[in-house]
Amino acid sequence: MNINPYETDELVAQYLDFHYGNSYFDVKNYPEKCAELCLQLMAKGSKRKALDLGCAVGRTSFELAREFDEVVGVDLSARFIECANQLKEKGSLPYSVTDEGELSTLHTAQLSDRQLQQIKGKVSFYQEDACNLGAHHQDYDLIFAGNLLDRLQNPEQFLSSVHQYLSMGGILVMSSPYTLLAEYTPRENWIGGYRIDEKNMTVLEGITKVLDAHFTMINKPLDVPFVIRETKRKFQHTIAQLTTWRRIR
Repeated sequence: MNINPYETDELVAQYLDFHYGNSYFDVKNYPEKCAELCLQLMAKGSKRKALDLGCAVGRTSFELAREFDEVVGVDLSARFIECANQLKEKGSLPYSVTDEGELSTLHTAQLSDRQLQQIKGKVSFYQEDACNLGAHHQDYDLIFAGNLLDRLQNPEQFLSSVHQYLSMGGILVMSSPYTLLAEYTPRENWIGGYRIDEKNMTVLEGITKVLDAHFTMINKPLDVPFVIRETKRKFQHTIAQLTTWRRIR
């Protein structure tokens, strides 16, 4: 029996720390940074509704609610959504991070520490599959998909259908380190990261090929680093690529 790593205590704690804990090595908090970039893009646009796909434990959703009237966060992990909803309801959530071996330190994710307490009522969280969203998801001004694409079973299916959830002229923002792993995305469903006809096919080229039917790229791709703490002395330092797209048809 395969256990979804995103349902384990270890990963839940890591992501609570990733979203609400300290920053490390002078790298800015990633969920906050992504929301900041999204809000810059939307500076002159409508900010009625935003959809945060792969919202994990919710930090980007809360940050987007600083300016959006309504934000919906969606994630496949029941544990992540449970944590996000507990934060919305109670404003805080304790978690324990590993130091070494069986030793750990207790921390608390606190919305009030980041002035998010007063806007939490604008955010809703749901457990759903990004590749099979309900019909009620319509007419969003912004869709943000953070570190989602390389965790989908069928990224092409997602990319070819995401336009139907956006209003015309709406903005799609995606970030991903393109860590292609067969345990999440079967090799036959990769949209890049391989050679074909003696040429390299990158994931960005694959994304562009699929999105071209309904989108145009707005800005040049941007590298956004992030750090995830695993233990007191072990960290993941990763560079995601953030791309921005406007729905044109």
